[in-house]
Amino acid sequence: MRVLLLATTTGYQTRAFGEAAERLGVDLVFATDRCDMLEDPWQDRALPIRFYDEAASVAAILAAAREAPIDAVVAVGDRPTVIAAMVREALGLPGHPPAAAAAARNKRVARERFKAAGLPTPRFVEGTSTSEASHFAPLGFPMVIKPVALSGSRGVMRVDNDAELSDGLARVRSLMSSPDIRAERNDAHGSVLAEQFIEGREFALEGIMNQGILDVLAIFDKPDPLDGPLFEETIYVTPSNAPPTTQSAIVRAIATASRALGLSHGPIHAECRVNSRGVFVLEVAGRPIGGLCARALRFARQGAAAEPHALVRGNLIPISAIGHEISFEELLIRHALGEESNAWRREWCASGVMMIPIPRRGILRGVTGIDEARVVPAIEDVRITAKPDQLLIPLPEGASYLGFIFARADRALDVDIALRTAHARLNFNIAPEVRVLQSIHG
Repeated sequence: MRVLLLATTTGYQTRAFGEAAERLGVDLVFATDRCDMLEDPWQDRALPIRFYDEAASVAAILAAAREAPIDAVVAVGDRPTVIAAMVREALGLPGHPPAAAAAARNKRVARERFKAAGLPTPRFVEGTSTSEASHFAPLGFPMVIKPVALSGSRGVMRVDNDAELSDGLARVRSLMSSPDIRAERNDAHGSVLAEQFIEGREFALEGIMNQGILDVLAIFDKPDPLDGPLFEETIYVTPSNAPPTTQSAIVRAIATASRALGLSHGPIHAECRVNSRGVFVLEVAGRPIGGLCARALRFARQGAAAEPHALVRGNLIPISAIGHEISFEELLIRHALGEESNAWRREWCASGVMMIPIPRRGILRGVTGIDEARVVPAIEDVRITAKPDQLLIPLPEGASYLGFIFARADRALDVDIALRTAHARLNFNIAPEVRVLQSIHG
């Protein structure tokens, strides 16, 4: 069996897919966003495509599939989801339809679909990155402004008055003119959405659609308040401590939102806010959780997930054998190849991840305290993914984290405490950025 994985680059998450494919005896083939003039620069034999040219990318993949058939297609990250859907459709493989994948990537389209489906929806106004503040001001404060086609919290800001709105729009304009955004050649990057701020607790849901039916894999609490002015996510912990009635309402709302977008078969990652007025679905992406966060999820065969675990060197291990558990990446490959996801349930213990935030802009010179953080009870690993001498750019302009901390314990509260304790032991040496000024004499 051959599985095609579409990803921005071959990094940590693609290696996890490679390990899962090897366990399954599956041949994993990569298609990544890179120049086709270079001769396999990463030595991964990946098919070079360009995400901004969807038609040409699909044609290149289908040409390769005629030489060596493809049995399943998986995409990670938002940008390749439409290409993956078009390839699956052309090959007659199950998956989210291309139109649904495209709708999920556009925040304005998603808002319209959610409203039409009867879901609680904040008032919103669409404009462009060059629109004057007066275009959005009638919406009233507080409001949240966001680019319609960027993922995560990039470019997302809460503004509480006219001055903050003007400053926020200026930051969005600057962000949208940055080289990495312009390189995507996405016409939607010219659009900005403003919507009423939604108060309440925020949650994330990881799930898989099986022919239109939502199979919930995990509901994550986001224990830190996300009230702005920026919305940098840090800690995800599961299982949720929300009341069962709240969790059921979250599942119903996200299932409705997924169907409203047309997402029908494959992974989804959803975000929502809950308050006294109901569940407000922020977004439903037609792809799995990003980056290394997937390491916070493990699965066991249905009926085996509740077996007791033993604490071994700070880690909870199933007493029978760790071999009964699989990674999220393996579950995604299995599902793409036709296995029903509901044959698997999330592991018995609580788990969580901290996405280590970037405290300030500057050059990373080094990180200390990693070994001290790793010995905190319930901590499984600390991974620093930022590289020495890398320019660190915090949100809302940035698009990455310093790294990730993973924990597992009997209780979700203990996971939360462990993540915060480990993070407090890390020290980041960030030097000021040296800006080079050029003068032209003539």
